[in-house]
Amino acid sequence: MYRHILVPTDGSDLSLNAVEHGMALAKSVNAKVTVVTVSPPFDTFAVEPDMITETRERYGARMTILAAKYLNTAKEAAVAAGVSCETMHIERDQPYLAIIETAARKSCDLIVMASHGRRGISAIVLGSETVKVLTHSTVPVLVVRAPHQGVFTALASLT
Repeated sequence: MYRHILVPTDGSDLSLNAVEHGMALAKSVNAKVTVVTVSPPFDTFAVEPDMITETRERYGARMTILAAKYLNTAKEAAVAAGVSCETMHIERDQPYLAIIETAARKSCDLIVMASHGRRGISAIVLGSETVKVLTHSTVPVLVVRAPHQGVFTALASLT
C-alpha cells in the first residue's frame, strides 16, 4: 500500500505522537520513513520574540540543536519499531511548502502529521500548517489528532 512515508515533526507532544503513528504504520506495511523538521530562517525584521534578541549565528546554532533533538527522538522511534528512517532539517519560511516539496522530492506516497503543533497564536490567525498541507498536497495525508489515540483509530480514517 504505502512504500515511503513522510513524517513532519516540530518536537511538540502531538507531532511526537504522529511520529509514533507513522513508525507503527510503516512497520505494518513494510515502508521506509523520512522525518523532516522545518525551522524558520533568521530574519532581521522578525516578529518572533526569539529572533529579536538573537544574532543570526546564535539563532542558527539554537535551531540546529533543536532540530537534532527532534530528529534524534524520531530516529529512536524508528529503531525501536525496526523501520528504515532518514531525517532532514530544512530552513524555510513556509513549513507547509517544505513538507509538500520534500514529499515530492523523496517520492513519498503518504504524509503522516499531527493535527496541529507549536505555532501558538499564529496557528489561529494564519491557519495551521496541517491545514495548508491538506489543502495543497497531492500526496495523501493522514492526520493524527490526539496524543493517546490508538494507531488503529487513526488508521480508520484511511478507509
